[in-house]
Amino acid sequence: MSQKKKSVIKDDLQALRTKKIKSNLSIFSSKEVGSFKAFIPGLTIQVLAGDDKHPSERIGVALATFEPGTHELLHWHFIETFHYVISGNAIVKNFEGKRTKVTVGDVVYAPPGMEGAHEWIVKESLQVLSVRATNEPSLGTQFEIDRKTGQSSAEFGYLVKRGIAEMKKSFY
Repeated sequence: MSQKKKSVIKDDLQALRTKKIKSNLSIFSSKEVGSFKAFIPGLTIQVLAGDDKHPSERIGVALATFEPGTHELLHWHFIETFHYVISGNAIVKNFEGKRTKVTVGDVVYAPPGMEGAHEWIVKESLQVLSVRATNEPSLGTQFEIDRKTGQSSAEFGYLVKRGIAEMKKSFY
């Protein structure tokens, strides 16, 4: 690195110190974070970022643990989702019915809307790190799709719990 670049970096660090900028870096153990049973039987969620305890600006991150025999029906979201398989394996089906086995190290990326619709069929246990492109629960709402009729829906109690029934915040 040139002497000029070193000087610029040193000046930038000094400017940070004189402006009294404080670090907002958050480091914590996932063991400190509680979990809850999701509305899907056999699914437990541990929110790691994007909630009141560990706020984030734009994303929601959670550790999702599926018990053996869990079946999360075909569904879609308003937002994109990213899932990284940490342990176990499952079958993921898209809305066309294509089945793909996923295991440790695999990624499931679902774009927003129907084209990202997917379902999880878990025969053994499965743990995934899930990243959602929002920290707003109402935008993370998922809508199930009936494979026979193509109808998409969500139960009213679920919508109320997610804060979407009142529409307190706009999607825009």
